[in-house]
Amino acid sequence: MLTLLAVLAFSLLVTLALSHFLVPRLKRFGITGKDVNKEGRPEVAEMGGIAIVAGLTAGVLLAIMLNTFNGLDFNITYVLAALVTIHAMAFIGIVDDLLDIPQVVKAFLPLAAAVPLVAVSAVGSTAIAVPFLGELDLGMLYIVVLIPVGVAVASNLTNMLAGFNGMEAGMGSVIMLFMAALAFLNGRTEMLVLFIPMLGALLGFLGNNWFPAKVFPGDVGNLTIGAVLASGVIIGNMEGAGALILVLYVIDFFIKAWNRFPSSKWWGEPRGGKLYPVEGKVRGFAQLVMRMCGGISERNLVLVFIGMQIVVGLAVFLLYA
Repeated sequence: MLTLLAVLAFSLLVTLALSHFLVPRLKRFGITGKDVNKEGRPEVAEMGGIAIVAGLTAGVLLAIMLNTFNGLDFNITYVLAALVTIHAMAFIGIVDDLLDIPQVVKAFLPLAAAVPLVAVSAVGSTAIAVPFLGELDLGMLYIVVLIPVGVAVASNLTNMLAGFNGMEAGMGSVIMLFMAALAFLNGRTEMLVLFIPMLGALLGFLGNNWFPAKVFPGDVGNLTIGAVLASGVIIGNMEGAGALILVLYVIDFFIKAWNRFPSSKWWGEPRGGKLYPVEGKVRGFAQLVMRMCGGISERNLVLVFIGMQIVVGLAVFLLYA
């Protein structure tokens, strides 16, 4: 437990330090985005997710060092394969933040990023645990279809329910906390070696991302959250839990699919300190909450989603504990 706390603290401190270093430099070089949920749409530093990736990586590398010198036992090959997939997704996010990859292309690029996980899973378990049904062995279907699709879907989902100060890092922290607890109870150390550093990285980033945000995670941060979740549950063989904990993101996906995945006007229209659906139309889950509340402040909107994610996380934990 002390070892894991050291890894979490190290990831948090690396992310926190790098965030403070990055924010003024990102703004200086014009790497910014408009905070569309505020009056006047102020410019805020973008691509802060680089700090999240750095903190995660630092924590994983520390865990690998502890594996060698301090007896923290886990399969390094699986963890390194997951890290390659995560870094590939982070690279896709960086390119998208800078060059704006078309949505159709971005949806399928994660399939290629999953190759390292496909390689190690070919010699591992091909069964998944389903609540009330037990384990289902999917054989080659798991290796060549479920793994790439899982990485692609998780990454794109966490990149869609986003755009509000603190939402991505806040909900991501809750997800990593509950999944780390499940990993600990089930003895899945490889999952812990990913989820604990990611939890630390997200907590270290959250201070600068909370309302009013000094920095946005960008696609590099949002895609990485989903990639870490997918990679962790794949190497830890807890894919069912990973899928269920994303239920809020799935709801958002279907609302946006109904509206043909709007590229604009998905945000809130600020009036009197509250956010309302743009033009009164619900185009995503966040706007649905705005309408149901008759207008809501951005801070409270994010707290509502974090609260709902805690409820979902608790339900998943009880199912798989």
